Amino acid sequence: MTNKAIYLDMCTLSRPFDDQSFLRIRMETEAVNLILSKVRQASYALLVSSAHIREIEATGDSVERVELRMLLAALGKPVMVNRAKARARAEELVRSGLGVADAAHVAFAEHSGAQFITRDDRLIKKCAAAVTAVWCGTAVSFCEKEGLR
Repeated sequence: MTNKAIYLDMCTLSRPFDDQSFLRIRMETEAVNLILSKVRQASYALLVSSAHIREIEATGDSVERVELRMLLAALGKPVMVNRAKARARAEELVRSGLGVADAAHVAFAEHSGAQFITRDDRLIKKCAAAVTAVWCGTAVSFCEKEGLR
């Protein structure tokens, strides 16, 4: 497997901090952990953008904030994109119905050629409607698609 670019949004990266008493949350947490293990093995490159940093700084839980900072510092690679073009695409995605933060994440993923992973089912549908230029799906569907074990 080559070092493919992936972009996990903040709700996905934060999944391990959610209440694990629900089956879907546990499954998504396991999928995120599996993906991160493949990043550690250099099978995938985890891309990090300024949108990640802004959202982490807004995280209310100080433990989660520190853990996420350390995770992205250890495993993340900064996105290398034309910020003006990414911003223009994000604005276009907002006009298509995406929220500002979601649009920024999707635009960074698109301009990096990264597969976009989120836990937000509504966002996945909005990405399909907006005709995004990259694959968009959940961590579980990504693991299934890629045959990760």
